[in-house]
Amino acid sequence: MSDFLVSPCNSLSGVITIPGDKSISHRAIMMGSIANGVTKVSGFLEGNDSLATLKSFQKMGVDIEQSGSKLTIKGLGMHGLKAPTKPLDLGNSGTSIRLMSGLLSAQSFDSELCGDESLSKRPMDRIIDPLRQMGAKIYGVNSKPPLSISGNQPLKAITYELPIASAQIKSCLLLAGLYAEGETCIVENVTTRDHTERMLRGFGYQVTCSDNCITLDGGGELEACDIDIPSDISSAAFFMVAASIAKNADLTLKAININPTRTGIIEILKLMGADITLSNETEMAGEKTADIQVRSADLKGIEIPNELVPLAIDEFPVLFIAASCAEGETLLTGAKELRVKESDRIQVMADGLKILGIKTEVLDDGIHIQGGQFSKPSAPIKSRHDHRVSMSFVVASAACNFDIKIEGVDNVKTSFPNFVELANTIGANIEEFD
Repeated sequence: MSDFLVSPCNSLSGVITIPGDKSISHRAIMMGSIANGVTKVSGFLEGNDSLATLKSFQKMGVDIEQSGSKLTIKGLGMHGLKAPTKPLDLGNSGTSIRLMSGLLSAQSFDSELCGDESLSKRPMDRIIDPLRQMGAKIYGVNSKPPLSISGNQPLKAITYELPIASAQIKSCLLLAGLYAEGETCIVENVTTRDHTERMLRGFGYQVTCSDNCITLDGGGELEACDIDIPSDISSAAFFMVAASIAKNADLTLKAININPTRTGIIEILKLMGADITLSNETEMAGEKTADIQVRSADLKGIEIPNELVPLAIDEFPVLFIAASCAEGETLLTGAKELRVKESDRIQVMADGLKILGIKTEVLDDGIHIQGGQFSKPSAPIKSRHDHRVSMSFVVASAACNFDIKIEGVDNVKTSFPNFVELANTIGANIEEFD
């Protein structure tokens, strides 16, 4: 088990490039594998989560050549995947298991999806129930992984209203819908990230979005294309908050994905008074990108608007750090989903903030944070092996005058394998040790 020892930093400055978007990396593998022809990918995230997806499709007969962040995927077409000889181990990746469940429910062979201890605790009834409505035979252990899927099941299209805001549920059902008879319609009352819809169009598949309903007809084909994956805004978020709370910081993040379903982090920080400027806006692989410059700012506590919650769901751990350094109180509600991530992120972050002297009130669906100053840690901080918690408390060092020890940081490699190296190049002081 690895730990971090993080010493105070004087300032943060420079120009850096963040690794490729994790969500898009997963989808590029999945769609490239079932497309006709050769898909070439650049900017692939070499993290454990996305590599778990890559290895799983290799085990299903897909020829995927990897050279660093560049991939060549020789697609097998919609019905070309082969039965894996062993359960597909997806490690810590919730995106992998939920999206692949939709795809594999339509295949001619049986399959089993499993993961690590953390993944095995995450709820899967949210995908199991609608997939069964479509005709899939999928079973879990008390609705949790491992998941067993029976092949040769004809799927029928359904209209399904999402009970919670979740791009993973939506994407799972759209991938199943590719194989279903009829028109699949997913109704979402709150906008969630739309990478699946965008990428399907990139592969030549017609997807319609109208009146909060995403629809596609089953039975079509995907045609190979080239994909240039932009930098991940969820990873950039750590540096955006760090530069906001550090003294005399001036940091530029190059070519960050600013898909409008992912920019909640920017909008929330701006509401708090952050000094954030976007420039060089362009488009990569159907996704909007921009350089993001962040300078030090005096942050103010806010009540986070409910409509922004799904647009920043992965970034809340580090936003809690921003709130801790802000003047006044910050209130988050409508974020119960945080309790079923890699850890219970509301409780785990509250526990860590208490160690740093920050007052919080944990709510069923959120948290109330009283901004102030970090004090000398009363104990090591336990990340509960959650990568975003680990990196968030590293960010706290930008505004803390004392060393911070963070235990259980192994999972940082799931989403951001060069995080320590990159952070140290711009002024952070992070030591990793076993």
